[in-house]
Amino acid sequence: MSKFGKGRKQSERRGRKGPSQHKKSFPQEVGTVQMTREGFAFVIVDGQDGDIFVKASKTRHALDGDTVRVAVTKEVPSRANGRAGQKQSPMKREGEIVEIVKRSGKQFVGVFHNVGAQAWVLMQSKNMPWDIEVDAEKAAAMGARRGMKVAAVVDRWDRSEVNPMGHLTDVLGLPGENETEMHAILAEFNLPYRFPKEVEDAADGISEEISEKDLKGRKDFRQTLTFTIDPADAKDFDDALSFRRLDNGNYEVGVHIADVSYYVKPGSAVDREARERGTSVYLVDRTVPMLPEKLCNKLCSLRPHEDKLTYSVVCEISPKGDIKSRWIGRTVINSSYRFDYRQAQDIIEKYCITQTGNQTAPQGCEKTPIEDAVTTLWSLAAIYKDKRAKAGAINFDRPEMKVEIDGNGKPVDVHQAVSKESNWLIEEFMLLANRTVAEYVATGGQMNGVAQKNAKTFVYRVHDLPNAEKLESLKRFAGTFGYKMGDALEGRAAAKTLNDLLRSAEGKPECAAFEDIALRAMAKACYDTDNIGHYGLAFKFYTHFTSPIRRYPDLMVHRLLTIYLAGGASQDNGFYKLECRHASERELVAADAERTSTKYKLVEYMQDKVGQEYDGRVSGVTDWGMYVEIEPSMVEGMVSLRSIRSDFFEFDEDHYRLVGKRTHKVFRLGDPVRIRVAGANLEQRLLDYELVETGIR
Repeated sequence: MSKFGKGRKQSERRGRKGPSQHKKSFPQEVGTVQMTREGFAFVIVDGQDGDIFVKASKTRHALDGDTVRVAVTKEVPSRANGRAGQKQSPMKREGEIVEIVKRSGKQFVGVFHNVGAQAWVLMQSKNMPWDIEVDAEKAAAMGARRGMKVAAVVDRWDRSEVNPMGHLTDVLGLPGENETEMHAILAEFNLPYRFPKEVEDAADGISEEISEKDLKGRKDFRQTLTFTIDPADAKDFDDALSFRRLDNGNYEVGVHIADVSYYVKPGSAVDREARERGTSVYLVDRTVPMLPEKLCNKLCSLRPHEDKLTYSVVCEISPKGDIKSRWIGRTVINSSYRFDYRQAQDIIEKYCITQTGNQTAPQGCEKTPIEDAVTTLWSLAAIYKDKRAKAGAINFDRPEMKVEIDGNGKPVDVHQAVSKESNWLIEEFMLLANRTVAEYVATGGQMNGVAQKNAKTFVYRVHDLPNAEKLESLKRFAGTFGYKMGDALEGRAAAKTLNDLLRSAEGKPECAAFEDIALRAMAKACYDTDNIGHYGLAFKFYTHFTSPIRRYPDLMVHRLLTIYLAGGASQDNGFYKLECRHASERELVAADAERTSTKYKLVEYMQDKVGQEYDGRVSGVTDWGMYVEIEPSMVEGMVSLRSIRSDFFEFDEDHYRLVGKRTHKVFRLGDPVRIRVAGANLEQRLLDYELVETGIR
C-alpha cells in the first residue's frame, strides 16, 4: 500500500471509470498540465491567455508537464486572480482531461522511504501531489537509504492503481546539503549535471594545437591590440574586442567570438549533447555548461597570450559612430589583456566623465595604448546606446540582486549588482555584431565580395510587439498615481509612451511597480526563422552570434554564416524552425532553474532572520495577499491576507490594490510597509512575512 495514500479516494474513483461519453460534445483543447500540490490542475494552451481549471477528480492520472486533451465543460466570467498586470481571460474555464496525449517523462524529486519490501518516493514538490512507488531492491542497489533525496520518473499509472509506479533515476544525497539541493533543482528541471563519458572522451580527443591547416583562410589579428572584459570569476571568455586607429582618422574595431563551430561538427557526440542542453545554466553556486570543460574553458576560451581561433565582425567606424565598412569572417587572435569589469571601469573613470561624474586623471594626461582603446570604445558605445534610446529601445533599469555564497555554498549576503559603463561597452559592441550578422543575411546584401541574391534561412532572435491591453492596464494604474500616459499604446509608438512614463517616475517608489507591469506586457524574446525584428532593442534585424560557448543558437548561426559567406544555398527552413523552437524551450527551462536556485538561496539566507523586522515595499497584490520586497536586499516574501489582524482586506482588481473593508486602508504597489519575517520554508522555497501593525484596535 502507498505511504500515506495521498489522494486515495480521488484516485480510486478515477480508476473505476474514464471520462463521460458526453464530453465529446464539449469543445476540446490540447495543452500542458500545470499540477498543484492539492491535486487540481491547470491546462495551459499555447497562444491563449487563460488556462483551463481541472478538478482533482477530473485529471485522469495526468501529471505535471504532461500534454493532454481537455474538454471545456464550463465557462463563467472570471475575476482577476493574479499579480498586477497579468492578463486574465475574460472567461474562467473549467474542464475534464479526456486523454493523456504524451507523458512528459520529467523527473520528480522527493525523499526515499521504505517499509520492508515496499518503497516510495515521498513527494514534497508543489506540483506533484502523489507519491511514487518504486522497486525497493533496485533502489537499494543504487545506494538509496531512508531519508535521502532522490529523483524518480513515473513509468506507468494504471487506472486500478492508487499511486503511480516508477523508478529512481538518481540518488541525490541528504536533504539540506548544498550539493544535494542544487542537484535536486537540476533534476527537477531535467537538466543534466554530468556529461556522458562518450561526450567527455570526444571533447578530450580534440587537439589543442593550432596548425597551419587551421589557419588557412583566416585573417590574422594576432598583432592587433585585443582584450577581453568579463566578470571577475569568469572562466570561459567567448568574446574579445580589438582596436586600431586608422590613418584616415577612423577606427578599426573587431568583435571576435570563439570559433566553436570549427571544433564542434554537426551530428557529433559533443554537438548532440550541446543541442539537447541548448544553453549553459547558471545556478547561484555553479555553472552547468553546454560544452565540456575542454572546450568551454580551454580550447574555445579566449585566454590572454594564447593563439585562439575566432569568428569575427570587423568594422571601420568614424569618431561619430558611423559604420563606414564591415567584414565578417574567420580569424585568429592573441588577446593582450584580460580585464574584469571593475578594472575596465577604473580606466573609464580615470579619463572619462561617467554617469557618476568621476574623472580622476588630470587633463592632458597621456594614455597608454590599452587605455586609449578602452576609452575610445566606451565613447562609441555611449553613442550607440543613445541612438538606441532615441530609436525607441525599452530601457528597463531594474536592479539585479546577487547572492554571495561562501566556500560551502551557504549564502552570506545579498546585494545589488550595479551595471556601469564597462558593462555597457561590451553590451553595445555585442549588439553591433549581432545586428550586423543578421542584417547581412536578412537583406541579401554583399559581404567579403560574396553577394546574396535573396534573404536566406537564418536563426533570428526576435521580440514581438507588446500587448496593448496590458499597456492600457498600466495606463489606468499609473493614472491612480497622477501620471498621464500618452494614447499611443500599439506598435513602435508605444515604446516612446512607455519610456516617457518610466523616465517621469524614475527614482520614485512607484517606478518599480510600473516596470513590473510593463515587463508583463512585453512579449518574450525567442528564436525563429521568421524575422519580425526585436521590439525591445528597436532593431529591425537581430540574431545571437556572440556566445556559441553557452548558447546553441549561436552555434547554428555560425554554421549558417559559414555556408552563406561561401555562396552556399539557403538551408532547410522547416528544419531550422523546429530547432529554433527547441532552443527557445531549453532557454525557458534554464531560466526557470536559475530562478529556482536563487529563490532557494534567498530563503536559506532568511532562515536565521525569522522574527526580525524590515522596511519594505509592496511588489505585488493578489486575492490571497501581498508580496513585499524588503530593503536593502530586495528579498521578496508573501504577507497573507489572513495574517492581517486589523481588518479584512479585499483585492480591487481594477486598481491593483488591497482595500480594508472596515478601515478603508489601502495597499498599492510601491507602498512602504514594515514586515516581520514569519517563516522560511526551504522545501517549498517560500518566505512568509507578516505585517507589523501598530495601534491595532
